[in-house]
Amino acid sequence: MNAINLEPEIWTAEVVYTGFGTPMLDGGLVVVGEHVAAIGGLEELRQTYPSANIIHRGKALTPPVVNAHTHLDLSKLSLYRGSYTGFIKQVIAGGAERGIDAARMGLNELEVLRVGAFGDIVARDEVMDFLLEHSPLPGVLYREVLGSNPDQADEIFNSVKPKFLAWKRREGRAKVGISPHTAHTVSAPLMKKLVEFAGLEDFPVQIHIAESPEETSYFRDNSGPLAEFMAPFNPSWRGPGISPVEYLADLGLLGPHITLVHGVQVDENDVQIIAQAGCKLISCPRSNEGLECGIFPWSLYGKHNVEVALGTDSSGSSPDLDVRKEALFLWDKGIDPRVLVRAATRSGYRALGLEAVRITRGTPISQVQSW
Repeated sequence: MNAINLEPEIWTAEVVYTGFGTPMLDGGLVVVGEHVAAIGGLEELRQTYPSANIIHRGKALTPPVVNAHTHLDLSKLSLYRGSYTGFIKQVIAGGAERGIDAARMGLNELEVLRVGAFGDIVARDEVMDFLLEHSPLPGVLYREVLGSNPDQADEIFNSVKPKFLAWKRREGRAKVGISPHTAHTVSAPLMKKLVEFAGLEDFPVQIHIAESPEETSYFRDNSGPLAEFMAPFNPSWRGPGISPVEYLADLGLLGPHITLVHGVQVDENDVQIIAQAGCKLISCPRSNEGLECGIFPWSLYGKHNVEVALGTDSSGSSPDLDVRKEALFLWDKGIDPRVLVRAATRSGYRALGLEAVRITRGTPISQVQSW
């Protein structure tokens, strides 16, 4: 057996974050053996441990990261680059590739990446059963519900309600949530039923919203490629002349138990609505770039103190499921790296309603990630 080195080392990085407080630009962790012995400013640690070697560990030292938004059952889908509506068509065309095998691939990738938790949008009952039974990782499994025809709202809700209640009784490491897919694929009456049910039964909720310019056009005046695509599914739809965020707000559906995903195509009024409602938000930067969705307005969300986490979306719209690469993708684009590190860790746990993992004195170094 190899002897454990008990000489103190000071680990540092461009950003050091313990999972609470403010991420440090000139911070460090003192490591003795297999545990963290001290945390603080780099100069302070140097003075306290003058003989310790200083080891630079890359861009960031953090608790385990969180991928707050995935679609594991799309893990067999080929990477797509093009319009949002084109991607939706590819997802539909690749339906035969969805299922337990694809979800297992995605789950294995998350394990290899050593994520601390994940949020997954689950499209099929058998995948929900599989993940509830076999996920070794903590997280939230949001069963996706679709139905754009308002005449079918009661039928769809009554069919999924008992399933959600049964799944909730089987929760283990992974919890159960609800995902009314988007404001344009879920009718207003069905959306209301699902969100109200979630509030009453304490299910967390994720809703895709304001992802692409095509979605904005669909809501503003029922124009553009998404409107053409959606016409057969909801022929009675007339653009309400407002943004997707305003649409959800007017339905009275936004609140602290709602997490919104994407939120790219927003203005200041939209962000104020999100902030006042207490919603959290998940950004998927590489997916948004690949699907021509636009640039996420980090400064605007920061101005209104909206908590933003990070996700990858699916392997069909992002090169992999490594949420650290989402942060590194933005690192040199002018986004404060402290914001990105927090988004990849603490904000992810909070978006999923899970207890945040922290680095403290005595934390095993196996719980410290360098990236």
